Parts: sequence; structure tokens; C-alpha cells
Amino acid sequence: MFKQRTLRESVTATGIGLHSGRKVRLTLRPADPGAGIVFRRVDVTPAVDIPAEATNVNDTRMATTVNVGRTAVATIEHLMSAMSGLGIDNAVVEVDAPEIPIMDGSGASFLFLIRQAGVVEQDAAKRFVRVTKPVEVREGDKWARLEPHEGYKLSFAIDFGHPAIDATEQFAEVDFSRTTYEQAVSRARTFGFVQDVEMLRRMGLAQGGALGNAIVLDEFRILNPEGLRGQDEFVKHKILDAMGDLYVLGHPLLAHYRAFKSGHGLNNQLLRELLKNPDSWTWATFENERDCPVDFWMTRPGGDPADPLA
Repeated sequence: MFKQRTLRESVTATGIGLHSGRKVRLTLRPADPGAGIVFRRVDVTPAVDIPAEATNVNDTRMATTVNVGRTAVATIEHLMSAMSGLGIDNAVVEVDAPEIPIMDGSGASFLFLIRQAGVVEQDAAKRFVRVTKPVEVREGDKWARLEPHEGYKLSFAIDFGHPAIDATEQFAEVDFSRTTYEQAVSRARTFGFVQDVEMLRRMGLAQGGALGNAIVLDEFRILNPEGLRGQDEFVKHKILDAMGDLYVLGHPLLAHYRAFKSGHGLNNQLLRELLKNPDSWTWATFENERDCPVDFWMTRPGGDPADPLA
């Protein structure tokens, strides 16, 4: 049986909230089989649990935000991306603020935290959502699409019309039968523009934004003195975001995600469109773990134990 996964033990870290600029304490805890990823606001009394579900995403303006009633947790996409990349099915995410800390703006810090906690299998079958018919959403010239694929693959194209971004790779494809989350996706940082940051700060947002947790651009160039981590960092971060956005489905996808200029809002619309069309997907489990696509194995052929998916 191909099994669900949770954390071996709890792990805690602190970081800065991107929008509040406040110090945020984050604790990742193990959870029972079938629990899913649950965000828990511990700074309110009583504490409020917010399951990571597509229908609990009601704000995608600056990030992916989940809420139950008036209680919300924002900027979940980078942590959810790492949970997806390492195949964590069940965990409790305790946070003492209305947002997840931004860390370095990528998924790498969350990958490190999950590894510190350890990953264990549970005595329950992992349930996949297998896409059986294409599903697509569009908004002007932007679009996102899920297609049948017996594995997990993401393809993304960007077009920002900015000289520094235009000088880098505009398309990337990540096929998890050939690579791992750590190798291909985890270190790609979020990015933003000086003029937008100044406007957001006047609105009381982006108070924690800095060169240490984002790639920042003016009208012509990248302002970070260290430059990029790779020529595909911009487009790879869009893939990182998409992985986190899609993982609020609550289950891993057997699908090929393809997109052009998509963002948090369109990604969530895509999940809702999928759920609205039950003839476009089916549940899948694997009684023999070797029948599951290699994309999701704990240990790849060759047995590199350094990465839970290597």
C-alpha cells in the first residue's frame, strides 16, 4: 500500500510576516491519517482550526489566504508548496499571527523545517486526485489547465514585459519523474517591484518586505546585490507558487498542470472548476506501492536517502 505521510515530531521556527512586519512563531506538528493540512491560529481564544481546502480560499489578492469566518491565515503558498514537494498529507500548522512567515521568500526554509521534524509513513492509503479530462480556466490572456498525466508535471510560461525578467528564462517545466522538489523548485524566491512595494506600504502592507526575503526590481534591473539563484528563478517561483496553490485541494494530483501568466486567483479557480466537474477526475490509491508513479516515492531508484523524494 502506498501510504500517507506526516511529521515524525514537532518543529518550531520564527520569522517575519511579509505584510505585518511582525515576528511570527510557526510550529509544525504531526497529525492523524486523513486529517489533511490544518492551519491553527493560536493567538486567538479559543484557537481556530482552518483546513487547507480549496473552498476555504477566499482571498488571493496578494497571496493565498485561507479562512474560517473572520479568522484567516495568509501567505500559505510557500509552506504548502514544500508540503506538496515532500508528500506530507497530514500536519497541523500552528501560527500566532494572521500570516505564515516569509522566511527567505522561497520554499527552502520550509523544506529544512520539515526535514528537521522528519517524515514518517502512516498506516493509511494515500488518496490521489487523478485528472481524467482536461479542465481549464481563463482570464483575459491568462490561463491555467489540468490535463491527464500518470504522475505530476508542471509547465509554466511568464510574460512580464520587464527588461530584467525578459532577459531570463520565460518557460520552465518540472517533471517529478525526473527531478525532485529540492533540486528543481525549492530555492526560487518570490519577487516584486519597488513601485508596488511603496504603494503597498502606504496601505499598511508589505511592512516586512526586504532584499533578504524577495527579489526586488526597479523599472530596469534587479536590486539584490547577489543577483539571481538561476536564470529560471522567476518562472520557477511561479511553479513553486502553483504547487502550493494546488495543494489546498487536500490531496496530491495525478495531472499535468500547464499555465500562462497564472496567479493565485486563477489557480484557485482551476481547483474549483475541477471540483465542479466530477466527471473530470477520480480518486486513486495504490495497493502496491511500486505501482505508484515514481514522482511520489519516498526513495527513488538508486536509494539516495538524503532527500525524502530523492
